[in-house]
Amino acid sequence: MRALSYDGILMHHSVCPSINGKGYDLFITKTGVIIPSSVPTDPSYIHICLEGDYSQQGAYLEPGSEEQWFVLGKLILRLSAMYDFPPDAVYPHSETCPGPGFPWARLVISPQDRYH
Repeated sequence: MRALSYDGILMHHSVCPSINGKGYDLFITKTGVIIPSSVPTDPSYIHICLEGDYSQQGAYLEPGSEEQWFVLGKLILRLSAMYDFPPDAVYPHSETCPGPGFPWARLVISPQDRYH
């Protein structure tokens, strides 16, 4: 039996038309709750969907979203260690998802320094 292996993570936001309740492996609510999907979506990438609309600049500054970003950073570190891919192997789902307002700079992750 072959062990699961992934090349990285694809990020979505919940207004992505391909989501429709099933286009992700893990969904993170604004309060930081992780909701897993019942079936994997892609043999090469883990799809993570953040609750919210990142089509506008500053969307990540919404009140209460700090927990979501904290959980996302920790989850990326855990998944990259578990499936042996670099923690910076995080990519957008498409040109429009997770949107031009997605703050990629917030995902600077350093496993050595344990910060994101």
